[in-house]
Amino acid sequence: MRRIGLRRIVLLATVVAAVLAVVILLATGLGRDPSAPASPLVGRAAPGFTLAQLDGPQFTLSTLRGQVVVINFWASWCAECHTEQSALNGTWQQFRDSGVVVVGVNFQDTSTDARDYVRTAGVSYPVVEDSDSRAALAYGVRGIPETFIVDRSGRIVDRVIGPVDAAKLAGQINSLLSAGSR
Repeated sequence: MRRIGLRRIVLLATVVAAVLAVVILLATGLGRDPSAPASPLVGRAAPGFTLAQLDGPQFTLSTLRGQVVVINFWASWCAECHTEQSALNGTWQQFRDSGVVVVGVNFQDTSTDARDYVRTAGVSYPVVEDSDSRAALAYGVRGIPETFIVDRSGRIVDRVIGPVDAAKLAGQINSLLSAGSR
């Protein structure tokens, strides 16, 4: 009789310990979305850069102060970059006359492949080359695509890891434009 009671207590303690271990693992990160970590840059000034355009002069980010800027790090070999391209093209077409600039930052790619992609994908917004990865490092880019939304004062307000969603991006831009007109 005493042995059966002791076994039940040991069994109950084992079950409680196992459940507690699972709860701790889930609470410390195993249940979190890996794209969810917030960028330490959100809320801070966007790191400046001057980069060569694919087919044009130097491009300096600081010249866009006073405008909303969407900075998209991408490469021609990136499948998810192809997925988001229509959203970026549409955003540029919709907002380009409203004080919004979309900038593509080609990262870890060849100039030839980037030019071919820009031509075939119908990209008409400015595209620059980050040939030495300095801009990507300054932004803490972990993978592509990765997009940063910068307000009119030059502060990063959001970072999107993975393909951007056109409707969400438009909502953020409209909110920033409205805030700037008050």
